[in-house]
Amino acid sequence: MAIQNQKSKIKNQNLTSSKKPQTMAELLASHKSPFVTFHKGDIIEGIITKLSSSAILVDVNAKAEALVLEKDKKILHNILSSLSVGDKVLVQVLNPESEMGNPVVSLRRFLDNKLWDRVGELQKSKKAIDVMVDNIIKGGLLVTGDGISGFLPNSQLSFATFATSDGSTQKLVGSRIKAIVLEVDRAAHRIIFSQSHVLNQGDFEKEIKGLKTGQKVKASVTNVTPYGIFVSVPNGERVLDGFIHISEISWEKVLDTASLYKLGDSLEASITGFDKEARRVNLSVKKLKIDPFGEKIKDFPLDKKLTAKVSKVLSTGVLLDLPENIEGFIRKEKIPPNVSYKTEDLVDVTVSEIDLRRRRVVVVPVLLEKPLTYR
Repeated sequence: MAIQNQKSKIKNQNLTSSKKPQTMAELLASHKSPFVTFHKGDIIEGIITKLSSSAILVDVNAKAEALVLEKDKKILHNILSSLSVGDKVLVQVLNPESEMGNPVVSLRRFLDNKLWDRVGELQKSKKAIDVMVDNIIKGGLLVTGDGISGFLPNSQLSFATFATSDGSTQKLVGSRIKAIVLEVDRAAHRIIFSQSHVLNQGDFEKEIKGLKTGQKVKASVTNVTPYGIFVSVPNGERVLDGFIHISEISWEKVLDTASLYKLGDSLEASITGFDKEARRVNLSVKKLKIDPFGEKIKDFPLDKKLTAKVSKVLSTGVLLDLPENIEGFIRKEKIPPNVSYKTEDLVDVTVSEIDLRRRRVVVVPVLLEKPLTYR
């Protein structure tokens, strides 16, 4: 009896499984397509099956191969030169099904991600690549290499490249030079190149062999910036990049470097150190001259009274303009609690000490009467 019931169940199951769809709804529900349904904006994986200037096709497991839409000639050239038939790619759906039945897709996001991955690798490896100078803009060059476009600041331009242009960066347009990826900011779509870092640390140490701190050298100005000047430093048959910070140009305060130097000027400077990170020699012009501060402070003996003008108010005190272009300073704790100063105020002060390290005269205000909390 048990065997008969089991046979009956099997028979009923066979009848149920072999039952044919009776309605259109049942027919559609029973049909499972091997193809994937896409929506606009979907990111899908595929394999390139055709790659030519006339058509680029990608197998995305659809009823028909996806057609890559790209009208930009530069991007199209990039696709044709960087990809091959058989490559796996990620495409973005622009149209799930065109009039011809093909999904229409884009490779732009895939190329963008591939580009930034490549840029990141180059920045990490510090590998030098060939770049072409496309244009000259304020502060540097626009360059392109390895499919990557970026900015090469004048401050990162090596003297060897500058020398080939006879002092004019305009002559570099169309030429090829070596550079590395120095900085990357994907959010801002900014890539900074450098020639100063093309040398590795070992090569740089070989290049500076024979040079030492305190040594007097001759140099030529290659770039003038608001914060200092870049120079070339000959060392035998080699030429090194050098930098003179604005504070190292003169013992007196320098406000405008461009009024003192121009491209191609020759100068003498003293080596103050070697910047192994930037691969350049740090220099000072003022170190070759005697600091006039030592003579000038003879006119400021202790307890001397004088009138000075406030030049700047700081959180730590007040800066003053003293005679002989000497800077004066009133410490915050020496300012009476009921007194405040502002720029251009005239203040009667007394010399209290000489700050040789900061090259300024420390003074205290002359008080008609001493407040109870004054120290």
